[in-house]
Amino acid sequence: MPTLMGDVHGRGLCDDERMTTDLLTTFSNQLADAVAAAAPSVVQVQGRRRPASGLVYADDVVLTTARALGREDNLHVRRADGETLEAELAGWDPTTSLAALRVPRLGLAPIRRSTADARVGQLALAVARSWSNVVTASAGLVSVIGGPLPTGRGRAVDQVIRTTAPMHDGFAGGAFLDTTGALLGVATASAIRGLGVVIPAAIAWNTADAVLHGRLKRGYLGLAGQRVELPEAQRGAEGTEHALLVIGVTNGGPAAQAGVLVGDLLLAFDGQPVSSPEQLLGRLLGTAGGRSTPITVLRGQSRIELTVTLGERPQ
Repeated sequence: MPTLMGDVHGRGLCDDERMTTDLLTTFSNQLADAVAAAAPSVVQVQGRRRPASGLVYADDVVLTTARALGREDNLHVRRADGETLEAELAGWDPTTSLAALRVPRLGLAPIRRSTADARVGQLALAVARSWSNVVTASAGLVSVIGGPLPTGRGRAVDQVIRTTAPMHDGFAGGAFLDTTGALLGVATASAIRGLGVVIPAAIAWNTADAVLHGRLKRGYLGLAGQRVELPEAQRGAEGTEHALLVIGVTNGGPAAQAGVLVGDLLLAFDGQPVSSPEQLLGRLLGTAGGRSTPITVLRGQSRIELTVTLGERPQ
């Protein structure tokens, strides 16, 4: 006959196991809900023998990859309800290989973008449409965030995400989501050393905007930086928590000519806050060389306003 202590101890183990099961079930349901929330905005793109995926970028516009197309005419987009619509290639960016399709009567809501940048170690989900148009998903970690990634003929994507999430060819143009179902980036189905390559959402969205408006020029600053957290004393009245630490300045480049120094903290570009390399690259996309642009840097305890004359990004 069990003792009172043994009986209590046994019930404790059962409670722990039940709690663990409940937590796993809740987490599993959260991931499934994230996929379900994004799925209607993930479509099938038909432009080659085996279909790939695309994302609803705006009303009647789908963002995908050139790899998903295979050709420039006779393109179609298939919605989740099975209806297939004719699509027209609006344009594509040879640097990122992202393409925009116009799809009349698409009638789908744009996918929701994450308000935060991806972080190394973050759990994420890759979501796409299979050849039969059903949703397919895989999970993995954000393993590396870096760049530039050369894409041939002197071109390079300024920043990419690499992930352990398994992705086959049909994931090209699919969604890379956080655990709430918000978009972190566009899957390419390419891999580097076994890790899938994803174009960050900020770069993808700015590229799509440039493609649709016929402008793909990228302003050039000539600096390298990394995201840092600001000490309380340096956050200012607006409470800015992060900035871009300048770790390199190109000799003779626009930033150097404007007076930017290694060790400066870049706070704003053209009146908009800057807190990461990705955010700065997004601000530069579509800006023209020769344009005079105000920037704000923190040097020690002093905020300094500078004016930089942007160059064209070297090829």
